[in-house]
Amino acid sequence: MSIRGDGFLTWRLAAVLTLPALLGLPACARAHVIPNDAKIELFLKPEGQRLRLLVRVPLQTMVDLEYPTRGTTQDFVDLERADRVLNDAAGLWLVHNLEAYENNRPLPTPRVVDFRASLAFDGSFASYDQALAHVQGPRLTNGVDFIWNQGLLDVLLEYPIQSDRSQFSIHSKLSSLALSTTTSLRFLPPDGTTHTFEFTGNPGLIRLDPTWYQAAARFIETGFRRILYGQDYWLFLLALAIPLRRFRTVLPVAMAFAVAEAITLSPSSNLAPDTEWFQPLIGVLIAISIIYMAIENAMSAGLSRRWMLAFGFGLLLGFHFSFGLRPALQFAGAHAMTSLIAFGAGVAAGQIAVLLIIVPAVYVLARLLGERAATFLLSLVAGHIAWHWMVDRGAILSRYPLQWPTSIPALTLVNWTMGVIIALAAFWVLWMTVGRTAAGERGAEGAIASAKP
Repeated sequence: MSIRGDGFLTWRLAAVLTLPALLGLPACARAHVIPNDAKIELFLKPEGQRLRLLVRVPLQTMVDLEYPTRGTTQDFVDLERADRVLNDAAGLWLVHNLEAYENNRPLPTPRVVDFRASLAFDGSFASYDQALAHVQGPRLTNGVDFIWNQGLLDVLLEYPIQSDRSQFSIHSKLSSLALSTTTSLRFLPPDGTTHTFEFTGNPGLIRLDPTWYQAAARFIETGFRRILYGQDYWLFLLALAIPLRRFRTVLPVAMAFAVAEAITLSPSSNLAPDTEWFQPLIGVLIAISIIYMAIENAMSAGLSRRWMLAFGFGLLLGFHFSFGLRPALQFAGAHAMTSLIAFGAGVAAGQIAVLLIIVPAVYVLARLLGERAATFLLSLVAGHIAWHWMVDRGAILSRYPLQWPTSIPALTLVNWTMGVIIALAAFWVLWMTVGRTAAGERGAEGAIASAKP
Protein backbone atom coordinates (compact mmCIF):
# COMPACT_ATOMS: atom_id res chain seq x y z
CA MET A 1 0.00 0.00 0.00
CA SER A 2 2.88 2.34 -0.61
CA ILE A 3 3.12 5.35 -2.86
CA ARG A 4 5.42 4.40 -5.72
CA GLY A 5 6.31 7.82 -7.10
CA ASP A 6 4.77 11.12 -8.11
CA GLY A 7 4.13 10.10 -11.73
CA PHE A 8 2.42 6.86 -10.79
CA LEU A 9 0.40 8.66 -8.08
CA THR A 10 -0.77 11.31 -10.56
CA TRP A 11 -1.82 8.64 -13.07
CA ARG A 12 -3.75 6.74 -10.39
CA LEU A 13 -5.50 9.88 -9.17
CA ALA A 14 -6.46 10.84 -12.72
CA ALA A 15 -7.93 7.38 -13.19
CA VAL A 16 -9.92 7.67 -9.99
CA LEU A 17 -11.31 11.04 -11.00
CA THR A 18 -12.21 10.18 -14.59
CA LEU A 19 -13.13 6.50 -14.56
CA PRO A 20 -16.49 6.92 -12.77
CA ALA A 21 -17.58 9.52 -15.32
CA LEU A 22 -16.51 7.40 -18.28
CA LEU A 23 -18.25 4.27 -17.03
CA GLY A 24 -21.32 6.05 -15.71
CA LEU A 25 -20.62 4.91 -12.16
CA PRO A 26 -21.98 6.92 -9.26
CA ALA A 27 -19.39 9.15 -7.69
CA CYS A 28 -19.41 11.93 -5.19
CA ALA A 29 -17.62 15.06 -6.45
CA ARG A 30 -15.63 16.77 -3.73
CA ALA A 31 -14.48 20.07 -5.25
CA HIS A 32 -14.99 22.45 -2.34
CA VAL A 33 -13.37 25.29 -0.46
CA ILE A 34 -10.79 24.81 2.27
CA PRO A 35 -12.51 24.39 5.67
CA ASN A 36 -12.21 27.10 8.31
CA ASP A 37 -10.57 24.95 10.96
CA ALA A 38 -9.23 21.44 11.48
CA LYS A 39 -7.86 19.36 14.36
CA ILE A 40 -4.88 17.17 13.45
CA GLU A 41 -3.41 14.43 15.66
CA LEU A 42 0.08 12.94 15.30
CA PHE A 43 1.96 10.15 17.08
CA LEU A 44 5.68 9.77 16.35
CA LYS A 45 7.58 6.76 17.69
CA PRO A 46 11.04 5.43 16.71
CA GLU A 47 11.31 1.65 16.88
CA GLY A 48 14.54 -0.08 15.87
CA GLN A 49 15.32 1.07 12.34
CA ARG A 50 11.94 2.57 11.55
CA LEU A 51 10.17 5.72 12.58
CA ARG A 52 6.42 5.29 12.79
CA LEU A 53 4.11 8.27 12.31
CA LEU A 54 0.39 7.93 12.94
CA VAL A 55 -1.73 10.72 11.47
CA ARG A 56 -5.41 11.59 11.92
CA VAL A 57 -6.96 14.34 9.79
CA PRO A 58 -10.56 15.27 8.90
CA LEU A 59 -11.52 14.02 5.46
CA GLN A 60 -13.13 17.36 4.61
CA THR A 61 -9.62 18.83 4.35
CA MET A 62 -8.83 16.53 1.41
CA VAL A 63 -10.12 18.78 -1.34
CA ASP A 64 -10.89 17.91 -4.96
CA LEU A 65 -11.27 14.17 -4.53
CA GLU A 66 -14.15 11.94 -5.59
CA TYR A 67 -15.39 9.15 -3.36
CA PRO A 68 -17.48 6.28 -4.70
CA THR A 69 -20.98 6.45 -3.30
CA ARG A 70 -23.82 4.04 -2.70
CA GLY A 71 -27.54 4.17 -2.06
CA THR A 72 -30.30 5.90 -3.92
CA THR A 73 -29.51 9.33 -2.47
CA GLN A 74 -25.75 9.00 -3.06
CA ASP A 75 -25.09 10.52 0.38
CA PHE A 76 -22.93 7.71 1.77
CA VAL A 77 -19.41 6.71 0.75
CA ASP A 78 -19.02 3.20 -0.61
CA LEU A 79 -16.28 2.21 1.82
CA GLU A 80 -15.66 -1.13 0.16
CA ARG A 81 -14.54 0.68 -3.02
CA ALA A 82 -12.86 3.70 -1.44
CA ASP A 83 -9.40 2.28 -0.66
CA ARG A 84 -7.74 3.66 -3.78
CA VAL A 85 -9.05 7.18 -3.23
CA LEU A 86 -8.07 7.15 0.45
CA ASN A 87 -4.58 5.91 -0.40
CA ASP A 88 -4.19 8.66 -2.98
CA ALA A 89 -5.47 11.23 -0.47
CA ALA A 90 -2.78 10.13 1.99
CA GLY A 91 -0.11 10.49 -0.68
CA LEU A 92 -1.27 13.85 -1.97
CA TRP A 93 -2.04 15.64 1.28
CA LEU A 94 0.08 13.95 3.95
CA VAL A 95 3.24 12.34 2.59
CA HIS A 96 4.70 15.50 1.09
CA ASN A 97 3.54 17.77 3.91
CA LEU A 98 5.37 15.88 6.67
CA GLU A 99 9.16 16.14 6.70
CA ALA A 100 11.14 14.16 9.29
CA TYR A 101 14.82 14.50 10.20
CA GLU A 102 17.31 12.20 11.92
CA ASN A 103 20.34 13.92 13.44
CA ASN A 104 19.59 16.99 11.27
CA ARG A 105 19.51 14.92 8.07
CA PRO A 106 16.24 14.74 6.12
CA LEU A 107 14.70 11.30 5.97
CA PRO A 108 13.42 9.90 2.67
CA THR A 109 9.76 10.11 1.68
CA PRO A 110 7.72 7.93 4.06
CA ARG A 111 5.90 4.80 3.01
CA VAL A 112 2.14 4.57 3.46
CA VAL A 113 1.84 1.33 5.43
CA ASP A 114 -1.87 1.38 6.17
CA PHE A 115 -4.87 3.67 6.37
CA ARG A 116 -8.45 3.65 7.59
CA ALA A 117 -11.56 5.75 7.23
CA SER A 118 -12.92 6.45 10.72
CA LEU A 119 -16.06 7.91 12.19
CA ALA A 120 -15.92 11.38 13.71
CA PHE A 121 -16.56 10.11 17.24
CA ASP A 122 -13.89 7.37 17.08
CA GLY A 123 -11.71 7.54 20.21
CA SER A 124 -8.85 5.28 19.22
CA PHE A 125 -6.29 8.13 19.10
CA ALA A 126 -6.40 8.47 22.88
CA SER A 127 -3.08 6.58 22.99
CA TYR A 128 -0.44 5.32 20.57
CA ASP A 129 -1.20 1.64 21.12
CA GLN A 130 -4.91 2.15 20.55
CA ALA A 131 -4.30 4.22 17.43
CA LEU A 132 -1.87 1.66 15.98
CA ALA A 133 -4.27 -1.23 16.65
CA HIS A 134 -7.09 0.74 15.05
CA VAL A 135 -5.18 1.58 11.87
CA GLN A 136 -4.02 -2.02 11.48
CA GLY A 137 -7.41 -3.45 12.43
CA PRO A 138 -10.49 -4.22 10.33
CA ARG A 139 -11.86 -1.56 8.00
CA LEU A 140 -15.32 -0.06 8.16
CA THR A 141 -17.84 -1.74 5.87
CA ASN A 142 -20.93 -0.51 4.08
CA GLY A 143 -22.92 -1.57 7.10
CA VAL A 144 -21.93 1.87 8.45
CA ASP A 145 -23.49 5.00 6.96
CA PHE A 146 -20.34 7.05 6.30
CA ILE A 147 -20.62 10.67 5.15
CA TRP A 148 -17.36 12.00 3.75
CA ASN A 149 -17.34 15.45 5.37
CA GLN A 150 -18.04 13.98 8.80
CA GLY A 151 -15.35 11.31 8.71
CA LEU A 152 -11.64 11.02 9.49
CA LEU A 153 -8.64 9.58 7.68
CA ASP A 154 -6.14 7.67 9.81
CA VAL A 155 -2.79 6.83 8.23
CA LEU A 156 0.32 4.93 9.34
CA LEU A 157 3.55 6.21 7.74
CA GLU A 158 7.04 4.74 8.16
CA TYR A 159 10.48 6.29 7.65
CA PRO A 160 13.71 4.24 7.54
CA ILE A 161 16.17 5.38 10.25
CA GLN A 162 19.62 4.42 11.50
CA SER A 163 18.76 4.12 15.18
CA ASP A 164 15.83 4.82 17.46
CA ARG A 165 18.29 6.62 19.79
CA SER A 166 18.97 9.36 17.28
CA GLN A 167 17.75 12.94 17.58
CA PHE A 168 14.56 13.49 15.61
CA SER A 169 12.84 16.56 14.25
CA ILE A 170 9.68 17.08 12.25
CA HIS A 171 8.33 19.86 10.08
CA SER A 172 4.57 19.69 9.61
CA LYS A 173 3.10 21.65 6.71
CA LEU A 174 -0.42 20.40 7.36
CA SER A 175 -1.51 23.95 8.15
CA SER A 176 -2.37 24.20 4.45
CA LEU A 177 -5.29 21.80 5.01
CA ALA A 178 -7.48 24.50 6.60
CA LEU A 179 -7.58 28.22 7.27
CA SER A 180 -6.78 27.47 10.93
CA THR A 181 -5.25 24.20 12.12
CA THR A 182 -4.56 22.93 15.62
CA THR A 183 -2.07 20.07 15.78
CA SER A 184 -1.52 17.71 18.70
CA LEU A 185 1.84 15.94 18.42
CA ARG A 186 3.01 13.25 20.82
CA PHE A 187 6.57 11.95 20.56
CA LEU A 188 7.36 8.62 22.24
CA PRO A 189 11.13 8.02 22.52
CA PRO A 190 12.51 4.61 23.58
CA ASP A 191 12.93 5.70 27.22
CA GLY A 192 9.18 5.40 27.73
CA THR A 193 8.46 9.11 28.22
CA THR A 194 6.01 11.17 26.17
CA HIS A 195 6.78 14.64 24.82
CA THR A 196 3.55 16.46 24.02
CA PHE A 197 3.26 19.46 21.70
CA GLU A 198 0.18 21.43 20.69
CA PHE A 199 0.43 24.27 18.23
CA THR A 200 -1.56 26.25 15.71
CA GLY A 201 -0.49 26.85 12.15
CA ASN A 202 3.03 26.05 11.04
CA PRO A 203 5.67 26.55 13.79
CA GLY A 204 8.52 25.49 11.50
CA LEU A 205 11.01 22.75 12.36
CA ILE A 206 10.23 21.12 15.72
CA ARG A 207 13.14 19.47 17.48
CA LEU A 208 11.47 16.77 19.52
CA ASP A 209 14.24 16.52 22.15
CA PRO A 210 16.50 19.54 21.55
CA THR A 211 19.94 20.09 23.01
CA TRP A 212 20.53 23.27 24.99
CA TYR A 213 22.22 25.04 22.08
CA GLN A 214 19.44 24.06 19.66
CA ALA A 215 16.82 25.42 22.06
CA ALA A 216 18.90 28.57 22.59
CA ALA A 217 19.28 29.17 18.85
CA ARG A 218 15.52 28.83 18.32
CA PHE A 219 14.65 31.28 21.08
CA ILE A 220 17.31 33.83 20.14
CA GLU A 221 15.70 33.93 16.71
CA THR A 222 12.24 34.09 18.26
CA GLY A 223 13.18 37.05 20.46
CA PHE A 224 14.92 38.88 17.63
CA ARG A 225 11.98 38.41 15.26
CA ARG A 226 9.52 39.43 17.98
CA ILE A 227 11.23 42.82 18.20
CA LEU A 228 11.60 43.31 14.45
CA TYR A 229 7.91 42.59 13.87
CA GLY A 230 6.64 44.30 17.05
CA GLN A 231 4.93 47.57 16.10
CA ASP A 232 4.59 48.60 19.75
CA TYR A 233 8.31 48.31 20.27
CA TRP A 234 9.25 50.29 17.16
CA LEU A 235 6.88 53.10 18.10
CA PHE A 236 8.14 53.17 21.68
CA LEU A 237 11.77 53.39 20.59
CA LEU A 238 10.87 56.13 18.12
CA ALA A 239 9.19 58.15 20.87
CA LEU A 240 12.16 57.41 23.12
CA ALA A 241 14.80 58.52 20.61
CA ILE A 242 13.05 61.69 19.38
CA PRO A 243 14.46 64.08 22.01
CA LEU A 244 17.64 62.12 22.83
CA ARG A 245 18.93 61.44 19.30
CA ARG A 246 22.30 60.08 20.38
CA PHE A 247 23.35 56.56 21.34
CA ARG A 248 25.17 57.88 24.42
CA THR A 249 21.92 59.19 25.86
CA VAL A 250 19.59 56.52 24.43
CA LEU A 251 21.45 53.42 25.61
CA PRO A 252 21.12 54.00 29.40
CA VAL A 253 17.38 54.52 28.94
CA ALA A 254 17.15 51.41 26.77
CA MET A 255 19.04 49.51 29.49
CA ALA A 256 16.38 50.51 32.03
CA PHE A 257 13.75 49.17 29.65
CA ALA A 258 15.59 45.86 29.17
CA VAL A 259 16.01 45.30 32.91
CA ALA A 260 12.32 45.93 33.60
CA GLU A 261 11.25 43.73 30.70
CA ALA A 262 13.29 40.82 32.04
CA ILE A 263 11.41 40.97 35.36
CA THR A 264 7.95 40.40 33.86
CA LEU A 265 8.92 38.50 30.72
CA SER A 266 9.41 35.07 32.24
CA PRO A 267 6.16 33.04 32.03
CA SER A 268 7.56 30.87 34.84
CA SER A 269 7.16 33.84 37.19
CA ASN A 270 3.40 33.54 36.72
CA LEU A 271 2.87 37.24 37.45
CA ALA A 272 0.10 37.72 34.89
CA PRO A 273 -3.36 36.74 36.20
CA ASP A 274 -5.06 34.02 34.22
CA THR A 275 -7.95 36.19 33.03
CA GLU A 276 -9.11 37.12 29.54
CA TRP A 277 -9.03 40.88 30.17
CA PHE A 278 -5.40 41.17 31.28
CA GLN A 279 -3.75 40.92 27.87
CA PRO A 280 -5.94 43.59 26.19
CA LEU A 281 -5.44 45.77 29.29
CA ILE A 282 -1.67 45.57 28.81
CA GLY A 283 -2.16 46.60 25.17
CA VAL A 284 -4.15 49.69 26.25
CA LEU A 285 -1.53 50.66 28.85
CA ILE A 286 1.26 50.33 26.28
CA ALA A 287 -0.59 52.70 23.94
CA ILE A 288 -1.19 55.18 26.79
CA SER A 289 2.52 55.09 27.69
CA ILE A 290 3.51 56.01 24.13
CA ILE A 291 0.95 58.83 24.05
CA TYR A 292 2.31 60.22 27.31
CA MET A 293 5.88 60.06 26.05
CA ALA A 294 4.89 61.77 22.79
CA ILE A 295 3.28 64.63 24.78
CA GLU A 296 6.43 64.96 26.88
CA ASN A 297 8.51 65.15 23.72
CA ALA A 298 6.34 67.87 22.20
CA MET A 299 6.43 69.92 25.43
CA SER A 300 10.12 69.18 26.15
CA ALA A 301 9.09 68.15 29.66
CA GLY A 302 10.26 65.35 31.91
CA LEU A 303 13.15 64.26 29.71
CA SER A 304 15.51 64.01 32.67
CA ARG A 305 13.41 61.14 34.05
CA ARG A 306 12.94 59.40 30.72
CA TRP A 307 14.62 56.26 32.04
CA MET A 308 11.85 55.91 34.63
CA LEU A 309 9.19 55.89 31.93
CA ALA A 310 11.24 53.34 29.98
CA PHE A 311 11.40 51.17 33.10
CA GLY A 312 7.61 51.23 33.46
CA PHE A 313 7.12 50.54 29.76
CA GLY A 314 9.54 47.61 30.02
CA LEU A 315 7.40 46.06 32.75
CA LEU A 316 4.33 46.33 30.50
CA LEU A 317 6.04 45.00 27.38
CA GLY A 318 7.47 42.10 29.36
CA PHE A 319 3.92 41.07 30.22
CA HIS A 320 2.97 41.54 26.57
CA PHE A 321 5.77 39.27 25.35
CA SER A 322 5.14 36.64 28.02
CA PHE A 323 1.70 35.82 26.61
CA GLY A 324 3.22 34.82 23.28
CA LEU A 325 6.18 33.07 24.88
CA ARG A 326 4.16 30.70 27.03
CA PRO A 327 3.05 28.36 24.21
CA ALA A 328 6.50 28.57 22.61
CA LEU A 329 8.22 27.11 25.70
CA GLN A 330 6.96 23.65 24.77
CA PHE A 331 9.68 23.64 22.08
CA ALA A 332 12.41 24.22 24.68
CA GLY A 333 12.47 20.60 25.83
CA ALA A 334 14.31 20.30 29.13
CA HIS A 335 15.99 23.68 28.68
CA ALA A 336 13.31 26.17 29.73
CA MET A 337 15.64 28.53 31.63
CA THR A 338 18.24 28.47 28.85
CA SER A 339 15.50 29.29 26.36
CA LEU A 340 14.25 32.22 28.45
CA ILE A 341 17.75 33.67 28.66
CA ALA A 342 18.22 33.12 24.94
CA PHE A 343 14.90 34.85 24.23
CA GLY A 344 16.03 37.84 26.28
CA ALA A 345 19.31 37.91 24.34
CA GLY A 346 17.37 37.87 21.09
CA VAL A 347 15.20 40.74 22.32
CA ALA A 348 18.33 42.73 23.27
CA ALA A 349 19.87 42.09 19.84
CA GLY A 350 16.65 43.17 18.17
CA GLN A 351 16.58 46.30 20.32
CA ILE A 352 20.08 47.25 19.20
CA ALA A 353 19.16 46.61 15.56
CA VAL A 354 16.08 48.86 15.82
CA LEU A 355 18.06 51.63 17.53
CA LEU A 356 20.70 51.45 14.79
CA ILE A 357 17.92 52.33 12.35
CA ILE A 358 15.85 54.81 14.35
CA VAL A 359 18.53 56.94 16.02
CA PRO A 360 20.39 57.93 12.80
CA ALA A 361 17.06 58.53 11.05
CA VAL A 362 15.87 60.87 13.81
CA TYR A 363 19.23 62.63 13.85
CA VAL A 364 19.16 63.23 10.09
CA LEU A 365 15.58 64.50 10.19
CA ALA A 366 16.48 66.89 13.02
CA ARG A 367 19.31 68.28 10.95
CA LEU A 368 17.04 68.77 7.94
CA LEU A 369 13.98 70.27 9.66
CA GLY A 370 15.51 71.65 12.81
CA GLU A 371 15.36 70.03 16.23
CA ARG A 372 12.12 71.64 17.37
CA ALA A 373 10.20 70.99 14.15
CA ALA A 374 11.42 67.39 13.88
CA THR A 375 10.60 66.70 17.53
CA PHE A 376 7.09 68.08 17.18
CA LEU A 377 6.37 66.30 13.88
CA LEU A 378 7.60 62.87 14.99
CA SER A 379 5.87 63.18 18.36
CA LEU A 380 2.62 64.04 16.59
CA VAL A 381 2.92 60.95 14.36
CA ALA A 382 3.76 58.63 17.27
CA GLY A 383 0.97 60.04 19.44
CA HIS A 384 -1.58 59.79 16.62
CA ILE A 385 -0.80 56.12 15.95
CA ALA A 386 -0.81 55.27 19.66
CA TRP A 387 -4.14 57.08 20.11
CA HIS A 388 -5.80 54.86 17.51
CA TRP A 389 -4.26 51.80 19.19
CA MET A 390 -5.65 52.91 22.53
CA VAL A 391 -9.15 53.38 21.11
CA ASP A 392 -9.18 50.04 19.24
CA ARG A 393 -7.71 48.08 22.14
CA GLY A 394 -10.02 49.82 24.58
CA ALA A 395 -12.99 48.62 22.51
CA ILE A 396 -11.67 45.06 22.74
CA LEU A 397 -11.06 45.42 26.48
CA SER A 398 -14.63 46.63 27.03
CA ARG A 399 -15.95 43.26 25.85
CA TYR A 400 -14.51 41.50 28.89
CA PRO A 401 -15.85 41.90 32.43
CA LEU A 402 -13.06 43.25 34.65
CA GLN A 403 -13.32 40.68 37.41
CA TRP A 404 -10.31 39.65 39.47
CA PRO A 405 -9.98 35.88 40.03
CA THR A 406 -12.00 34.86 43.06
CA SER A 407 -9.27 32.56 44.32
CA ILE A 408 -5.57 33.29 43.86
CA PRO A 409 -3.13 30.40 44.53
CA ALA A 410 -0.59 30.96 47.26
CA LEU A 411 2.22 30.39 44.73
CA THR A 412 0.94 33.28 42.63
CA LEU A 413 0.98 35.59 45.66
CA VAL A 414 4.56 34.53 46.40
CA ASN A 415 5.55 35.19 42.79
CA TRP A 416 3.97 38.64 42.88
CA THR A 417 5.76 39.48 46.12
CA MET A 418 9.09 38.36 44.70
CA GLY A 419 8.39 40.23 41.46
CA VAL A 420 7.68 43.49 43.31
CA ILE A 421 10.85 43.08 45.41
CA ILE A 422 12.96 42.42 42.32
CA ALA A 423 11.40 45.38 40.50
CA LEU A 424 12.08 47.73 43.41
CA ALA A 425 15.66 46.47 43.75
CA ALA A 426 16.26 46.95 40.01
CA PHE A 427 14.75 50.43 40.16
CA TRP A 428 17.06 51.36 43.07
CA VAL A 429 20.14 50.10 41.21
CA LEU A 430 19.14 52.09 38.11
CA TRP A 431 18.53 55.17 40.25
CA MET A 432 22.02 54.88 41.72
CA THR A 433 23.60 54.43 38.28
CA VAL A 434 21.57 55.83 35.40
CA GLY A 435 19.76 58.43 37.53
CA ARG A 436 22.92 59.83 39.12
CA THR A 437 24.75 59.84 35.81
CA ALA A 438 21.93 61.81 34.19
CA ALA A 439 21.87 64.23 37.13
CA GLY A 440 25.62 64.74 36.86
CA GLU A 441 25.37 65.45 33.13
CA ARG A 442 22.59 67.99 33.72
CA GLY A 443 24.66 69.67 36.43
CA ALA A 444 27.67 69.89 34.15
CA GLU A 445 25.56 71.30 31.33
CA GLY A 446 24.10 73.88 33.70
CA ALA A 447 27.53 74.92 34.91
CA ILE A 448 28.75 75.35 31.35
CA ALA A 449 25.69 77.35 30.45
CA SER A 450 26.08 79.65 33.48
CA ALA A 451 29.76 80.18 32.70
CA LYS A 452 28.99 81.53 29.25
CA PRO A 453 28.89 85.32 29.06
